[in-house]
Amino acid sequence: MVDVPATTVLVHSPFLGPATLRPLADALTAHGHPVVLLDLRVSVNSAPVHQRMIGEFADAVDNSAVEGGLVLVGHSGAGPLLPAFAYALETEVDALVYVDADLPTPGKSWRETFSPELMAHMRKISREDVMPRWDRWFPPEVLPALIPDPVQLAEILEEAPEVPLAFLKEQRPSVPWPGPSAYLRLSGEYADAAAAARAQGWPVDELELHHLAAATHPEQVAAALVELLSRL
Repeated sequence: MVDVPATTVLVHSPFLGPATLRPLADALTAHGHPVVLLDLRVSVNSAPVHQRMIGEFADAVDNSAVEGGLVLVGHSGAGPLLPAFAYALETEVDALVYVDADLPTPGKSWRETFSPELMAHMRKISREDVMPRWDRWFPPEVLPALIPDPVQLAEILEEAPEVPLAFLKEQRPSVPWPGPSAYLRLSGEYADAAAAARAQGWPVDELELHHLAAATHPEQVAAALVELLSRL
C-alpha cells in the first residue's frame, strides 16, 4: 500500500497546462494530501520535446524541495512519459497513476499509435511544422460543452501551448518501471487504455465524466485517486 502522505506530483498533458489540474490539486490539498503541481509548458515549444520535458520535470521536482516518497500522476499525454519521469528523479517514486491517459509504448512514436487519418489531419492543420493549440483540433463547440465556466475555460485555453509537429514523430523513451501502477479513467475515449491496465493486474477505477474532469469535478476525481492509492 502507498503511504497516503506521500507527495502527489501532478503532471499535465504536453498539449495543455497546469490549469487543467489545479482544481484537483486544491481538492487533494484540502483533504490533507501534499501536492506538487508542475508547469512544463516551457519544455514543449521546440524539439526534442520528450527529452526537454523529462529534463524540465526533473528540475521542477528538485526545485520544489519535496521530501519523502512521491506518487507521479500523469494526465492524458503525460501518461506515456511517467516511467521516464520516475527514472529521471533521485527522489524515491512509490507509484505511477495514469489519469485518462495513454499507456507507455516504449520505442514507439505518437505517430505509430495514431490512425493514419488522424496523423494526416494533424499535418493538415499544422502551420510551419507547428501544431495549433489543442482546442483548435476540434469543432469550436466541443470544449465549452465540457467546461461551461467561461473564466475557467479561458484560463485553460490561454495556457495551451503550440507544440512542434516533430513531437509526434519522436520515439518515446524505453524506460522500465518495476513499481506499482494504477489507472483512473475519466472518459469513454480511454476505455481501451483502462482495459489494458486492468489486464496487467493494475488497480483501475472508472468515472463516467469527461477528459478534463480534473478541472470541473475535482472532488470526485480526488476521491477516486485517493482510493486507488489505498489499493497499491
